[in-house]
Amino acid sequence: MATTTRMSLEEFLKLPEREGGMPIYELDEGELLMEASPTHSHNRIRERIALHLRQFAKAHRSGDVVQELDFQLGPDTVRNPDVAFIAEEHLAAIAPDRSPLEGAPVLAVEVVSPSNSAYDISKKVEQYLAAGSQAVWIVYPALRLVEVHTASGSCKVRPPDRVETRGLIPDALFSLPLAEVFDEDPHSY
Repeated sequence: MATTTRMSLEEFLKLPEREGGMPIYELDEGELLMEASPTHSHNRIRERIALHLRQFAKAHRSGDVVQELDFQLGPDTVRNPDVAFIAEEHLAAIAPDRSPLEGAPVLAVEVVSPSNSAYDISKKVEQYLAAGSQAVWIVYPALRLVEVHTASGSCKVRPPDRVETRGLIPDALFSLPLAEVFDEDPHSY
């Protein structure tokens, strides 16, 4: 039988800082969740996505890209996406030295690990969108598949296609070839 640890946001904020192999903490509607440290493969995919998003943000001089940063999505919900794009106007309204950041990123990217359940992934998508994310990408490395979720629906994308998202910044389309995300060459980025 699994043990559930319930806690308030105040208790969550007092947890020790993450170091080395320490688990990643999230607060799911008052329930403490712990995830193991990501694998090398997981980190490579996360890094590739973040790199392309950073290039996009720099080219458009708008927004910022972060990895594994806590976002407070509600009074008792804190999520830690693998990659997040924060819009310029959100950056202007936050305290950059505070964690978690209040509100949702414009884009949240979750790279799925074998330990993630379909229920948990679906719940994260709902929480990000309800808190104001324009899009949520769920990346399945083993399937070489990305699900793109928005308020208007979802779609599945596989290489050699591109994953695309509008609305990260006004009048711009972010487009990423999935072959570059799932490329097996460790020197490809």
